[in-house]
Amino acid sequence: MREDDAYRAATMYYLQDQTMEVIAGTLGVSRSTVSRLIKAARDEGIVRISLRRPSGTGADLGHRLAATFGIVAHVVPVRERASEVQRLEQVAMVAAGLVTEWVRPDMVVGVAWGTTVTAITRHLNPSPARGSIVVQLNGAANTYAGGVTYAGDLVSTIATEFDSTPYLFPVPAFFDFAETKEAMWRERSIRRVLAVQRRVDLALFGVGALAADVPSHVYNAGYLDDTEMNELAADRVVGDVCTVFLREDGTYRDIAINARATGPTPHELRTLGRRVCVAVGAAKVPALLGALRARVATDLVTDETTARLLLERLSPESVAG
Repeated sequence: MREDDAYRAATMYYLQDQTMEVIAGTLGVSRSTVSRLIKAARDEGIVRISLRRPSGTGADLGHRLAATFGIVAHVVPVRERASEVQRLEQVAMVAAGLVTEWVRPDMVVGVAWGTTVTAITRHLNPSPARGSIVVQLNGAANTYAGGVTYAGDLVSTIATEFDSTPYLFPVPAFFDFAETKEAMWRERSIRRVLAVQRRVDLALFGVGALAADVPSHVYNAGYLDDTEMNELAADRVVGDVCTVFLREDGTYRDIAINARATGPTPHELRTLGRRVCVAVGAAKVPALLGALRARVATDLVTDETTARLLLERLSPESVAG
């Protein structure tokens, strides 16, 4: 009955342009009850709100990013003085709405754990997509043993919102030896998850940066020791996508630690369908530029300030192959 009332209230409010008072009189409830019913309709997915951006600064930035990188850019307006945390929350909210709109029944959704995807997860509303799968794209175990729970909870939460089957990836974020990774990749249990990853229809990931106001999880949660961090700096690494490291020019193949990384490479990501990259913050601009040059994304969700800084930093270098 509550769902029916929420549907009726939402129909009268959004489609018939009725006031709260009129809806309350029609349904025989109080005005505050009408407000709660309309909120419930949004929370339960009965109502989905979409916005059409008017022409203006954000649209221009989006068009320029699209023309430069061959992507669809979703540039979110955020007030200029907002903190990095506030920017992330606003962009995460928009990204959550887009992902909810794009996920369909029987779809395979790939998720790379991280600070940004965690923020997006907080804004997801239940939207059943029966028969769908949510698969973890990169391993998460580390020497402190907390990564498995963190990534598992994240993937399971997203799967719950879409009424999907979760597939976890029970391997470290980085192996100690490339030979160990090669051996594990021959195991049937691991090959099963890798096969699901190759079927991904929609991949969701952020961009990690070695230094940022909102720290990237891989750099502050015990995944890398001081020696490894120094090696990354010497190799001119600016960040990572799915825990695979890259430089600002988009190159990554000759970075030694990547042979031990368990996430998909940019080349492997490019074999997938829709690839949604979400990134916010000035400190992430070099890493984001490297990711876009490596052509990891079909869709970028960011804020106006980050988009502007990204374009200002751009130089006429070619996109990496």
